[in-house]
Amino acid sequence: MERELHIFNAGPSLLPREVLEDAAGAVKDFGGSGIPLLCTSHRSKEWNGLMDETRALWRELLAVPDGYQVVFFSGGATMGFLLAAMNFLERKAAYLDTGIWAHKALKEAQGIGDAYAIASSREDSYNHIPKGFVIPHDLDYLHVTTNNTVYGTEIREDIDSPVPLVADMSSDILSRPVDVSRYAMIYGSAQKNAGTAGVAFAIVKTELLGRVSRHIPTLLDLRTYVDNGSMPNTPPVFPIYVMNRTLRWILARGGVAAMQASDELKAGTLYAEIDRNPLFEGTAAVEDRSVMNVCFRMAAGNEGLEERFLAFSQECGIVGIKGYRTVGGFRASIYNACSQDDVDALVKCMQDFEQHIS
Repeated sequence: MERELHIFNAGPSLLPREVLEDAAGAVKDFGGSGIPLLCTSHRSKEWNGLMDETRALWRELLAVPDGYQVVFFSGGATMGFLLAAMNFLERKAAYLDTGIWAHKALKEAQGIGDAYAIASSREDSYNHIPKGFVIPHDLDYLHVTTNNTVYGTEIREDIDSPVPLVADMSSDILSRPVDVSRYAMIYGSAQKNAGTAGVAFAIVKTELLGRVSRHIPTLLDLRTYVDNGSMPNTPPVFPIYVMNRTLRWILARGGVAAMQASDELKAGTLYAEIDRNPLFEGTAAVEDRSVMNVCFRMAAGNEGLEERFLAFSQECGIVGIKGYRTVGGFRASIYNACSQDDVDALVKCMQDFEQHIS
């Protein structure tokens, strides 16, 4: 009998089985047209219909208000770092430095203009979200990375900001309701909760575009995507199709509120075992623990067991829990498509390992 696998990869992450099967079929036949998805014209009415539906699904799932547009682009959230700064940074911007990707976003902005860290947890190995900082009123925007995949911290509530708010939500989008009206721009890569690698999304308040004085190259100008239906050139058709089917899957299961309830239950189950099991310990401050990326390690005195547990977990069918390469330890990414059964399997593996070495 084939061993069941439980996939916890940080990205590209687990996709719902229904989405995988649908996408595999579409590669051969897109929408019953007889034309393979990978050979479909992006100017066809069938493809334009799918693009319209995908934007509409985003709007429905996140209750996107009027005055905002949903756009898709290539280059991932890393391109989003640059898009944010190019389109919104005129005088000065502040960044909340909460992890590797937040720090990279800041560095990208500093190549464009005056950008600085308003607060940082870098000296504490990014093990918490900074608090108590004051947001100046003269900023063009404040940038936050809501979930930090490497260190396992997360901002689970919309920040109350007196200035436009820009957020990289690559790894926790669609896992909780978001008040989009608080943001100038929400962006992220798709390969966590919104599909597979190869496309990124942005939800943009259009009245804030076009206000910077600099020249913006065509493909770095968000107006280009708004004005051309996210197709200033040939779009990545397969990743957008997978995104569409993933959004459909979320909607069919009760939408974002249902995802939030499921994700918080999974996270609670896994954190409870980490806190109970004397072999392991969490790495993030308890109050800032991520619901999406559960980071942990061997407890003090058990460091030598790390490789043994990784090998043991593989025998249990657990895939993708090795921590980020510069951090070590373990990381279980429990995005929307990860099931409670997957988490229960990991918990049982941890318990069995405890018994195995005792």
